[in-house]
Amino acid sequence: MRGPCKFPGWRRRGLGGRFPTRFVDAGGEGPGRPAPGPSALQPPGGRALQALGGGSPAPLAEGRAGHGARKMGDQKDALRKIITTLAVKNEEIQNFIYALKQMLQNVEANSTKVQEDLEGEFQSLSSLLDELKEGMLMKIKQDRASRTYELQNQLAACTKALESSEELLEAANQTLEGAENHDFNQAAKQIKDSVTMAPAFRLSLKAKVSDNMSHLMVDFTQERRMLQSLKFLPVPSAPEIDMAESLVADNCVTLVWRMPDEDSKIDHYVLENRKTNFEGPPRVKEDQPWMVIEGIKQTEYTLTGLKFDMKYMNFRVKACNKAVAGEFSEPVTLETRAFMFRLDASTCHQNLKVEELSVEWDAMGGKVQDIKAREKDGKGRTASPVNSPARCLQSPKRMPSARGGRDRFTAESYTVLGDTLIDGGDHYWEVRYDRDSKAFGVGAAYRTLGKFDQLGKTPSSWCVHLNNWLQVSFTAKHNNKAKVLDVPVPDCIGVYCSFHEGFLSFYNARTKQLLHTFKAKFTQPVLPAFMVWCGSFHVYSGLQVPSTVKCLQKRNSATSSSNASLT
Repeated sequence: MRGPCKFPGWRRRGLGGRFPTRFVDAGGEGPGRPAPGPSALQPPGGRALQALGGGSPAPLAEGRAGHGARKMGDQKDALRKIITTLAVKNEEIQNFIYALKQMLQNVEANSTKVQEDLEGEFQSLSSLLDELKEGMLMKIKQDRASRTYELQNQLAACTKALESSEELLEAANQTLEGAENHDFNQAAKQIKDSVTMAPAFRLSLKAKVSDNMSHLMVDFTQERRMLQSLKFLPVPSAPEIDMAESLVADNCVTLVWRMPDEDSKIDHYVLENRKTNFEGPPRVKEDQPWMVIEGIKQTEYTLTGLKFDMKYMNFRVKACNKAVAGEFSEPVTLETRAFMFRLDASTCHQNLKVEELSVEWDAMGGKVQDIKAREKDGKGRTASPVNSPARCLQSPKRMPSARGGRDRFTAESYTVLGDTLIDGGDHYWEVRYDRDSKAFGVGAAYRTLGKFDQLGKTPSSWCVHLNNWLQVSFTAKHNNKAKVLDVPVPDCIGVYCSFHEGFLSFYNARTKQLLHTFKAKFTQPVLPAFMVWCGSFHVYSGLQVPSTVKCLQKRNSATSSSNASLT
């Protein structure tokens, strides 16, 4: 007999109406019980629940189906991830295969090129040696010809003198043998006179030139060693940038580097730089391209006239000899702290045409915008400055509107503000204006400056103002009070703002002559402010405080030219 079921309420049922070949007991497989089929594995009390009408198997089936669907969905997601991973890996491998094929082509092309270059260099060296050989052989031939000519002339002269001397000798012998003759005395005297004038006694018996040719000998031992030591040019080492000696000041960057080892083969250096807003080591991918400076002969270089419109600059340098360039140095990042801002076109007067950092007064500006506004809404009404199309333009910097969303300047306040608040530190910017402008002003203002307020006529703005209309005047203005400035009017004005110290100074941007200094206690952040009427101007931002201005500010801080009535 079969043992009692250990799970009461479970119904034992054969599979397919037949007993299986194996039997299982309540505790596992074994003789005495058939292996339960799927329909046999029901929870205890399942039949009782069905009898009561609350145990329908449909929810269980739906649960199993839902679980299976979720499991299938998970498998599909996992498979999709695998497919994506495989696709990415395949693309990487394909790119690498392409790179390897390209490298094979480059190896072939580059090896052919360097082989041709080597043959050319040896041919050039051989040609040079041939030229030297011909020159030196020609020198030997010329020296031999010169010596031969001198010795031959001297030989001819000696031969002639010898012949004359032999004739005199024979004549003297004959005269001596005829000493008994009556004309002996006269003959002896003639021979004596002839000997005195004989060439043999006026002839130098020393060779005019030497037969020694040792001065034309050569010793190519050193040159032979040099030729034997000829090797391929070594790749220059990577330079090391000296951060301690490098300097950033006055919108200039001086970079200093050195070679780890002395290398007399270096011909020049290549310096690369790019701007970035990220501190630390340069990133592989950067929006700004590397700018290249070639042909640097010294181990330092100064970049001048830079506009620091980003926070940092990356630098790297490599050494080059006549044939090959070395690896780049470890790149470095230098901070290029400067005051960078743009003009807030969304709140400027409608008669001011703003393009980047340039502003031009346009008498038809407001009317044109009104016409465009009418055409846009089709209601025939005059668009207010708030609804002007220019208001949709947002400042490219951190503030949507420098004036906090207020209306644009209007009436006779031909004003435009910068879009970057000054709430601390020292800052500097410059502006060059058209000398034919009827009125021009530059300074700083709170962003709460009213839309009808003119620069220098309220407590919330400070400026220097040039008036070329009716009468010429150059004044410093604040709180509707003016002070005449008895200085030459420059065409380019520099503005220095020290927020915490409360200094707002104006300089001749070219000569750095101090024009005027306001001493104020700023109660809120300020903005660069400009105005122009019937004229134009251009702003230069991204500038550091010039070293000259720093020195002058320290020197003049105690005795500034500010007027108590203007503070």
